[in-house]
Amino acid sequence: MSIPARSKPTQLSQIPFDPEYAPGARNAVTVCLRVQPHEQVCVITDEATIEIAAAMGVELEKIGARYRAWVLEEIAERPLKDLPTEVASDLETCQVSIFAVQAQRNELRSRIQMTDVVNRRRIRHAHMVNINRQIMLEGMRADFQRVDRLSQKVVEMVRKASKIRAKTDAGTDLTADLNPKYKWLKTSGIISPEKWGNLPGGEIFTTPGEVNGTFVIDGVVGDYLCAKFGDLQESPLTVHMKGNRLTEAHSDNRDLENDFWKYTHTDENSDRVGEFAIGTNIDLKEVIGQILQDEKYPGVHIAFGNPYGAHTGADWDSTTHIDVVGRKFNIWVDDEQIMRDGKFLVEA
Repeated sequence: MSIPARSKPTQLSQIPFDPEYAPGARNAVTVCLRVQPHEQVCVITDEATIEIAAAMGVELEKIGARYRAWVLEEIAERPLKDLPTEVASDLETCQVSIFAVQAQRNELRSRIQMTDVVNRRRIRHAHMVNINRQIMLEGMRADFQRVDRLSQKVVEMVRKASKIRAKTDAGTDLTADLNPKYKWLKTSGIISPEKWGNLPGGEIFTTPGEVNGTFVIDGVVGDYLCAKFGDLQESPLTVHMKGNRLTEAHSDNRDLENDFWKYTHTDENSDRVGEFAIGTNIDLKEVIGQILQDEKYPGVHIAFGNPYGAHTGADWDSTTHIDVVGRKFNIWVDDEQIMRDGKFLVEA
């Protein structure tokens, strides 16, 4: 059921949607977020993603949970400069939130403002930036309980480790030295008040102590560059890191090379490795060119910029955050190999 608001929200029940969205929406609402009838939910969407939000709304109504739905273009100009006040006020009253939108350039500031509220109020938050039909039919239909079991086993291993090495036949060869002061987080798709999560879920991550080596990005890059360049298998971006800083970036696609270099030099820490992660969604079979799903693909991915220090314990910050994903990894935790050619050697 919808509830009255200070500014009139959108009535999702009036929006038709593809019935193929229903299984993924049900998974999000009942399995990942575990929404209860007595809870209040804030649904944030945009014109491009409103069908997916409508599918979520139907599932919320089946449970009997109250919600407000906000279509960003109806309350603010895009790209967003700041989080709209209507949304910020609504988040202050909610136990659960869903953010299903298509990213636009320079909107990271507004998303950080949103997650600041989420973190402070310990909202169970589903972050679904650039969610689309393919992801709803693939990643959002994963068995997240199974993904969670694998994620728990892997995170217990890495929490004891001092280093992780990752290699691929494409030329990736990097080592992450781990800082025992920094926490590892599990975002397996089962979302708790302790940490909001992307959906589809399936990763563990930390802020590394230091990353050195080469990463051949033959998967995807994140933020708005993902929509611009898509799957990079035919024209990879190769980056080199020393002392946890990006030192070189090369690609036959010069637009990609230039845009990535500019993005990672926005501020003093934009070129710093802020995230080191292992994708654990074993129901994903291939990279599809969409960062929201592809960063959960089994393997290593890293991000330059914001280290999510509120969760990991990192004591530095950045205004940017861009993930990079590769394919078919071999991974060693200390001296134990846990992945071969993109397949986990750990039982789920």
